[in-house]
Amino acid sequence: MSFKGPRSPSLLEGAAIGRPGGGALSAPAPPRTGVSARDPASRRTPAIAIGIGVVLVAVSLLLLIEASAGKSPLLPPSPSMTKWLEGLGSELTFRIFLIGLLVFTAAYAGLLAYARHISARVAIAVVAAVNVIIFIAPVLISTDVFSYIAYARMAVMHGINPYTHGPAAIQQDPIFNYVGTDWLKATTAYGPIYTLLSYPIAPLGLIASVWGMKVEALAGSAAAMALTWRCAKQRGMDPVVALIAVGANPLWVLYGFGGDHNDLIMIAFMMGAVTLTLAGSDLKAGATLAVGMFVKATAVVMLPFMVIGRRRVSQIAGLAIGAAVCAALGYVLFGVNGADIFSVLTKDSSYVSTDGFPTELAHLIGWPGIYPVDHTILKGLLIAIVAYLLWRTWRGYDWLAASGWALLAVAVTSPWMLAWYTLWGLPLSVITRDRRLLYAILAVQGLFIIHQTSPMFAPVT
Repeated sequence: MSFKGPRSPSLLEGAAIGRPGGGALSAPAPPRTGVSARDPASRRTPAIAIGIGVVLVAVSLLLLIEASAGKSPLLPPSPSMTKWLEGLGSELTFRIFLIGLLVFTAAYAGLLAYARHISARVAIAVVAAVNVIIFIAPVLISTDVFSYIAYARMAVMHGINPYTHGPAAIQQDPIFNYVGTDWLKATTAYGPIYTLLSYPIAPLGLIASVWGMKVEALAGSAAAMALTWRCAKQRGMDPVVALIAVGANPLWVLYGFGGDHNDLIMIAFMMGAVTLTLAGSDLKAGATLAVGMFVKATAVVMLPFMVIGRRRVSQIAGLAIGAAVCAALGYVLFGVNGADIFSVLTKDSSYVSTDGFPTELAHLIGWPGIYPVDHTILKGLLIAIVAYLLWRTWRGYDWLAASGWALLAVAVTSPWMLAWYTLWGLPLSVITRDRRLLYAILAVQGLFIIHQTSPMFAPVT
């Protein structure tokens, strides 16, 4: 459908209305004139965009109602969260969920296409609505949130170090029945700052603990989106495009937030560091990124690009001080394992998932899966990609874009790839002028969604 009126820039052109270039703090050019360059608060949203937003909300409601029946292989065993909705739905089958995922994805693409014409009020309302709906839904897809609770209860209620013992050490605790079977002996893979953030929910009952984790995930998600909005404005870009691209993303909403993953909290600290950097508060920015690294170690990927791209002593000092304080805190509370966040990256790289791109590539060429030598090859490929990006950053390429590419490379080259891993670089992709990064992330997410929904189109035998 065409939009009549003065020609508006495409998403590629319009999301970065500042002058083109790679500098992280390059001064933005004045907005272009025309309908799409108006203040987002004064835009008149096309009716079709409002209709697309209604579709997103409707799909979210459908998934909430069906999931509330509590009968679904897509719902990990968990305490009943939505008794007040029981009886409205029947069962969240794979077919219903996958159709909902496809419709949600199509609506997301449509909303992105009209994002430059959507008012700030409408965009915020749609994003808030779908996220609130998923917030009150049962935990979707993943059992990770119950591992978070188990590690917190191990430390607070039982005096057991979650960095040296797995949930199997608290078999008498009621949370044990909900931890994924693959992780019963696994020690925590998360930083000491996140472990401390989970402490307040530890003494609560099972249902209250899950709600506590949901509140933390909501806070992380909302903070990440708010900071992405602010970063877009700081860089002279359209904040509505940025908000929709992140907050209405199907993997962000249904997988990342739907599973209450702590990746959202890590991303919030990363975007906090970016916001402070763009505001010129380099010392605080470095310290904030360090805290994010000790929430989840993946945030360390941004560190070398920030250092090389900014080359500010104050930022390096902030990183050093923040990391030293967090590491010391981890050591005092949990011993050497609590201070060593890098061993987690090595451990995770040894796992293999069916959704990983290397696994799927192996299947395409007739291999049964990933061999030990493939892990070494993939690590070498990742090192080469990161080295190239560091060289580009040294030569003047935007360190934010380089960080996003590196985070995407980590997700794609890792044999252990999960849906929420593709979210790491998403907020960065909407505040950089290299729009190829956003398209690459969306393409990777599209391939993931195709892989998830492919059983629907397989012949019945």
